[in-house]
Amino acid sequence: MAFLVISATKAEAAYVPAGVPVVVTGMGKASAAIETTRALLSYGDTTELTVLNIGTAGALQDGHTGLFRPDVVINHDLSADAIRALGYDPQERLDLGNGDGTVLASGDVFVTDPAVRAALAEVADLVDMEAYGVVLACQRLSVPVELAKHVSDNADESAFDWPTLVDASARVLGGWVAERLGSPA
Repeated sequence: MAFLVISATKAEAAYVPAGVPVVVTGMGKASAAIETTRALLSYGDTTELTVLNIGTAGALQDGHTGLFRPDVVINHDLSADAIRALGYDPQERLDLGNGDGTVLASGDVFVTDPAVRAALAEVADLVDMEAYGVVLACQRLSVPVELAKHVSDNADESAFDWPTLVDASARVLGGWVAERLGSPA
């Protein structure tokens, strides 16, 4: 079994064990999908590969802290109902079947607005900006993917402190990768 770690930023992947391949996609769903696809296509034989998408997330539910393994990722800033009304499947919900039951809303919106947070909290536990793109690319290319997201903020004005909070999350995420790979942190 081989593993490929995919992260939005170098900061989030700072503590991934040495020797583990890491792809940094940049922020947002489009960049995540493009860079994940590019990495998988250049990888070669992916039959023994599992992608580990790690990163920070905002908590949409009060009291959510720590590490989560989302089981479902939804594309929250897509006009899914309008697309469905046109007769197309927007595929706004991607099921992984290998997580802890957590629902992750993923979109290009950096959530800091209390009204946006409250609306998303009705359908999800956490929010990020890349997981949907990573999971979509992996599922389209038939590569297993697992998510590990560490809460860095509450998807409110505290999200602006992300640059000072990311290191603590990166340490936890690096430890999770080491544990998942069965290697010392």
